[in-house]
Parts: sequence; C-alpha cells; structure tokens
Amino acid sequence: MSTFPQLMLQHAAKRPDAAALRLKEYGIWQTTSWAELARTVRQLACGLADAGLQRGEHVVVIGENRPRLYAAMLAVQALGGIPVPLYQDAVAAEFVYPILNAEVRFGFVEDQEQVDKLLEIRAECPAIARIWYDDGRGLRNYDEPGLAAIDDLVESGIRFDAAHPGRFDAELARGNEHDVAAMFFTSGTTGKPKGVVHTHFTLLDRAAAGARFDRLTEREEVLAYLPPAWIGQNIFSYAQWLACGYVVNCPEAAETVTIDLKEIGPTYYFAPPRVFEGLLTSVMIRMEDASALKRWMFQQAMELARRVGPAIMDGKPVGAIDKLKYALGRLFVYGPLRNTLGFSRVRVAYTAGEAIGPDLFSFYRSIGINLKQLYGSTETAVFVCLQPDHEAKADTVGVPIDGVEIKLADNGEILVKSPGLLREYYKNPEATAEVLTADGWYHTGDAGFIDHGGHLKIIDRAKDVGRIVGGPNDGAMFAPKYVENKLKFFPFIKEAVAFGDKREKVCAFVNIDFEAVGNWAEKRNLPYAGYTDLAQKSEVYALIQDCIEKVNADLAADDKLAGSQISRFLILHKELDADDGELTRTRKVRRGFIAERYQVLVDALYGGKSEQFIETQVKFEDGRSGVVSATLRIADAKTFPAMRQAA
Repeated sequence: MSTFPQLMLQHAAKRPDAAALRLKEYGIWQTTSWAELARTVRQLACGLADAGLQRGEHVVVIGENRPRLYAAMLAVQALGGIPVPLYQDAVAAEFVYPILNAEVRFGFVEDQEQVDKLLEIRAECPAIARIWYDDGRGLRNYDEPGLAAIDDLVESGIRFDAAHPGRFDAELARGNEHDVAAMFFTSGTTGKPKGVVHTHFTLLDRAAAGARFDRLTEREEVLAYLPPAWIGQNIFSYAQWLACGYVVNCPEAAETVTIDLKEIGPTYYFAPPRVFEGLLTSVMIRMEDASALKRWMFQQAMELARRVGPAIMDGKPVGAIDKLKYALGRLFVYGPLRNTLGFSRVRVAYTAGEAIGPDLFSFYRSIGINLKQLYGSTETAVFVCLQPDHEAKADTVGVPIDGVEIKLADNGEILVKSPGLLREYYKNPEATAEVLTADGWYHTGDAGFIDHGGHLKIIDRAKDVGRIVGGPNDGAMFAPKYVENKLKFFPFIKEAVAFGDKREKVCAFVNIDFEAVGNWAEKRNLPYAGYTDLAQKSEVYALIQDCIEKVNADLAADDKLAGSQISRFLILHKELDADDGELTRTRKVRRGFIAERYQVLVDALYGGKSEQFIETQVKFEDGRSGVVSATLRIADAKTFPAMRQAA
C-alpha cells in the first residue's frame, strides 16, 4: 500500500468500525469510522471523475480541519489529482497567485467565508469552474455557476459509481508511491510563494520515520487545530494519521480549541512555541488572580519542579527527599496543572517552527510533559532532526533520524540529504536548482553546527547573519533571529524585529503581548484605552527595557554574539499582522518588508531621535482599511561589556 488512499482503504479493511476522525459540532463529538471514511472517499472520487478531474490536475482545499475536507483530499489523490491546501485565514488576493500558478479548475472550501473569497477573485482566475462547500450556512440564496454543496458531489458520485462500477478501483490501482501527492506553498518571507511538490513516498517515508522514532501506534489521539495548509499540521494529522491509523480530532472552532484540548486529552501533540507561550501566559494570569495561599503553593511547587523536574523527565538520579516532594507536587499541583492545560495524557509533545525559550521549555518538562523539539521544513517533509526521550535540550533541535544525512557548508549553512526532500518547486527550475544540488543535497538556508553529543544547533537563517560595521563592536556577528527569539522568551513581548547588519549598533522594534501586558497594567491600576495607548505608557517602556537589558546581559556572556546587544528600541503602535503583509501566514517576520514600510522609524532609531510620528494603513478583519497613527517614544537600553573584555 504505497499511496494515501491505498493506506486509508487498508485501515478500513482491517478496522472498519474503529474511529478515524472526530468532529465537534454543537458541543458534541461526532465520529467517522474508517469504513465510513472509505465510503465517502469513494463517492467523492466518483463525483470528481464525473466532473472531469484529470490525473495530475491541482485542486485547492481551503478551510479548517474538517473530516469531509480530509476525505476530499483523499478523493483527489485516489484519481491521481494533487490537493493544494491554502491558508484559510488568508485574504482573497493571496489566493490569486497559487491558483493561477497551479492552473486550478476545482476547489473544496469549508464555508461561506471561503466561498466569498473565491467568488471575489473569479474574474482574475477565470479557470475556476467548480467550487464545492462543506458548510452551507448562509449560502442558500447564492446562485453562482459551478457552486454546489459537497452533498451534491456525493450524490453525483453515487450515480457515477453505479454506472461505472470499476472506475474508482482502476484509478486507485494506477497510483504509485512516486506520483505527486500534494503541493504546499511556502510562506514567502521574500518574494512570491513557491509551490513545494511532494510525492506519496516523500511524505509517507518521513511520516513513518517519525512514527518509528517515537513508537507511535493506532492508539494515539491527535488534535488537529493548526492550518492544514501548513505542512507541519499536514504531516501530523494527515500523513502520520494514515501511516499509523490513529484518531484525528477536529475542534469545533478556533475559539473552542482550549476546551476541546481538555476534552480529548491528546497523547501526541504538536504546537509552535507561540501556542505554548500563550498557554503558559494564561496560567500565570490565572495564578495572579488566585488567593495568597494558592500562589504560595504554586511558587513553592514550581521552584522544586524547576530544580528537579527536568532531571526526573530525563531519567537522571534525584535524591529521595526531592523525589518524595516532587511526587506530592505531582499530586497537588503538576497533575492538576497538566489537566487544566489538556496535557494529562500527552506521551509525546513537539514544538517547531521557531526557537523556544529555555525557561518555557524547562517549565513544561519540569511538570512532567515530554516536550521535545524537532527540525525540518516544507521542503524536507518536516522530519529531519528529532530529540530522543531523555535527551531533550532547550538549545538544540535533536539528532538526524533514519535516512537523514547532515553536513555543513564552509559558510556554516546546513545541508540535508533525506528521502523526504521535495521533488521540485513547481514551474520554478531556477529556484529548484538553487536549493537542490546535483548529488542530492538540500540547502536549508539555516546556519548552525553539530554539538559534541550529535545534536544540531541552529543559530539563524544563513542569509540573515550579518556583521556590525563601525563603533566598538566593529566586525562582530549579528544574528537577528537569535536576538528576536531571546526577546520573545519574555511573556510581555509577542514579536520583535532586530536591525543591525552593516550598522554600528543594534536597534529593535517590539510588539507587546496585549493580554499579558494588559493584565500586568490592570494589577497596577494603570488605565489604557487600547493597544496603541498601552504600548506608549512610560511604565510599559520601563517593563520592556528591563526585558531587553536582561537579554543584553545574556548576550554579553556569548563571545560570538556579544556585539548583537540592543542599544535602542521602540514599541510599535500596532501589532504586526499577516493581513498587512508584515508576517507570513505561519507568523514568520518579513524583516525586509517591515524595514521598508517603517523606514522612518528605522531612521529615527539610528538618528538619535527620542520620538517619531508614524501613520500606518491597516486592514481590518472585515476587509475595510483604516489608518493608525501615533507618536512613538524611542528609548535607550543598557549594554554590557563582553565577558572576555571584562576578564
């Protein structure tokens, strides 16, 4: 069984009544068995054959994680088609390039919101002939050519299957592991996104390698709440789901994820660091509102957990008294806390996409959650390096897993050879040639090194690593992502953008975390009228300055990066937003775009100004545009001499 639909049918034959997918609707979990899924896939595939889907043709899929959208992807693959998931939170204009690039005629969408987006761009994408929707609420009076419910496609599929009983099985049998299985568009931090082409083999090989590494079985429970267009979510809740046969649970809505997490109690969990940061921030906010006795108990228990928890997780020896105290802490604090977070049953939890702060990483491991890091990308089918149990480190991303080779280029760039490498960038042979060498090595674009224990350590994007020019730190290395991640380790800082390449000092933009800083302000009776007002409070500047100076003190101890300390900073008047082009849909900073958009602020930082007026156009969630303006304060931060100089 070498393709996704073939694996699905294998599970349906072996365990027809076992749960394959669950969806929460109106507060109740609805289960789809493997047999039911197989039947739906057959009906949808026959409906697509009747509609004229050709082998090798692309079909866009846009929406949250929904069982029938998963079935639609399987149906497309069963006929040799190629599903192209797109980000459901993208504005309509962002769909134009992928749809034109992939020459899309057919699309599956979740609901009215996504239907409206495709209808909005139909004039620019005239090839779109058919759109099928899962949720028909609000669409009753729509009269658009080619627009229909998935139910209608199912009905036409039933009729087509009766008239052509062997068509589905014949098409399924034609598929093989080297057929293209899916195309994922990169987030596009620079330039237009690129379509990453993956085969059934590349995706399933890496899914199986990851499953072997962590001994995953069909008994796992997974919560699918991240965008299906992100390959990380796609690997965990689609490729590994079909490789292992476990249960994928789809939340009712983005707003219910925290509740649904507690109800499901996943055994296998994946989230980027910002999700773990948000969960911890909510815990700390609740503890501030707790009674003095509860706060004292929590503080005492967490002090013990920080001291001995990671050692216990790593299987290292701990004194009998500490072991007893930790057992009591597990009973009264750590266990209830894991349950509150929804992690009471988690056996393996991963984070990736960005660096995670050592304090945040240690917090989760200290309370008994097996949180680990992994390294990979869209082009590598995610799994390159994973952290073994008992070898989880905050400053590395694990060891190469089965089939992976790693070597370092002369400039420190990490090169990867793996069975999971992309076939190509779609219609972009120049870009493909830039990242894939003739002998099969993939240029990751990341700079790093292998430590003495065989673990990979990432420093920054190779192209972003620069040098300080002029001043006392002339020639020092500047690693912006490394500095930004250190700033984001603080719960009060949501986003940061550092500047310094070819300049004599480092300056930074900061986004505060509105919830965390708002709660902090309320505890101090500090009134504010919204994000912009709160961000410019002198008390908030002092709070952020303290965070920055702690980062500077930490950087001073690093011989290579002491010159990357932040000299000046400002707090932006608005949150960086993907809708405004400042972040990618995976929340990666588009540093070049931000520097260009806010050039007046960059000039003010380096020009020695104490404040600067800025007016910025923004897009609201309902599609309207507006303007946000403010006079931003600019503050200096204390820097420290490098340790080697102080010695």
